Parts: sequence; structure tokens; C-alpha cells
Amino acid sequence: MYQKAIVLIDELKQLLEKHNIPINENTNLRIETMLQTVKDDNQLYNLDYIINWFKKKREESDMIVQEIGVNDLDKWNVDKTTGNISHVSGGFFEIIGIKASNTFDREVGKEGWTQPIIAKNPGGILGLLTKKINGVTHFLLQAKAEPGNIDKLQLSPTLQATTSNLLKAHGGTKPLFAEYFDNPKNAKIIYSKWQSEDGGRFYLKSNYNMIVEVDEDEELEIPNSFLWVTLYQIKQLMKIENFVGPHVRGIISYL
Repeated sequence: MYQKAIVLIDELKQLLEKHNIPINENTNLRIETMLQTVKDDNQLYNLDYIINWFKKKREESDMIVQEIGVNDLDKWNVDKTTGNISHVSGGFFEIIGIKASNTFDREVGKEGWTQPIIAKNPGGILGLLTKKINGVTHFLLQAKAEPGNIDKLQLSPTLQATTSNLLKAHGGTKPLFAEYFDNPKNAKIIYSKWQSEDGGRFYLKSNYNMIVEVDEDEELEIPNSFLWVTLYQIKQLMKIENFVGPHVRGIISYL
């Protein structure tokens, strides 16, 4: 299959050259990406296996989420003067209030509005680790539980970590695979750009979106909450409601 793909890529390049379309590194990436989206050629798992694997992970999740009052939050403080909410470490984020005015192009009119908003968040890294297996590009996703997710788990990037997570402000461990994205040494950066987050909920926040490739010969220890999938499979999984998290969708938009 890999050899057939090489032949097809060469034929496409010849066709482009015939029409005087220049061939460069970006062209090669676009051709390879196009081929990745048309066939389920995962060398490890077919699409049905991945869907069943993820559903089982959801069933096995023992995370319990319970709504409590803000005053009952551990290590979070409410400022008596401003009402702002912040963590005792000074990290993570802060809930502040903002006032938007002169908003002529919005549905509320020029008078604007006030609202709470998540602020003082330095952002973080949203990264997909990629590796060729038998010549086929695969991406490492995690079935990750978050308290606000529908059905607890969503398929998330290899690394989904705030700066506070990377600095271990919570007192826990450094996120898995962080070494491949935080000043990577033995990996090739395919894509790395700051991308803004939802400005209606986050104040002046952006995340560093990355796609990083490891060598095909490198052996990785993959925990049981992670799975190698192809770009074709990601696009098919996106057709299932509440399966693929927004950060994965955002990162692969580059491709």
C-alpha cells in the first residue's frame, strides 16, 4: 500500500508540473494530506475498533462530577472587594468581570454588556504527536476525561496542557509526552502557531498549537488511554456527536 501511495504521489506531481504548477515542500504536504483523508489505512486499528475502544473507555470512566458552590472550592479564593476568583498558587486562571461597549455590530446594540470572563491565563500547548507506521502517518489521541465534557471523555490531543500544568502548579506530575512539545530535541516540528481561543469566554488567551513528528523507528510507551489513529479516521470520528474534542479539530484544520 505504501509503495502504491508513492507511485500516486509521483503521478500527481507530474500532472501538476504539466500544468506549470510549481512543486515545493508545501505542495508535497498537501498531496500527502489529501491521500491520508481518502482511505482507512491505519496499520494497527480499523475504525470500528477505535469507536468501540472509545465507547468502552467512557463506560469504564469512574470520574464523578458534582456541582458545588464557588465558596466550597478547595484552594480557590473569592476576592471580597472585586468578586474575582483566583487560585492560591497564582496560576491556572482568574475569573474577572469585563464591560463591552460601543458594540454596534452585535445583537445587543451599542450599549454593550457586562459579563464574567476567564482571564490571566497564559495559555498552553495543544499538541498532536505524529509518527509513520509502515509508511502511513498516524496521530496519537487520548481518551481524556474533563469535568465539563458530555459523557466525560472526548478524543483529545496528545498533549493538552496549560502553562500551569507544565510547571506543575497543581502539585502533580508533568503531563505525558510534554517533552516532545516543550523544547523538543528528538522530534520534527511540522506545525507550530499561536491560535486564539473563544474570545467570548476567554480574555486575551491563545494556545500554542503544534504537530510534532517522531522518527518511525522510535519506540514509544503508549498508555492505555492513548491510541494511534489516521487523519481519515479523525475525519470520520468527527461525524459522531461529542466524540472528537475541539482542540483536535482545531489543530488538524492546519492540514
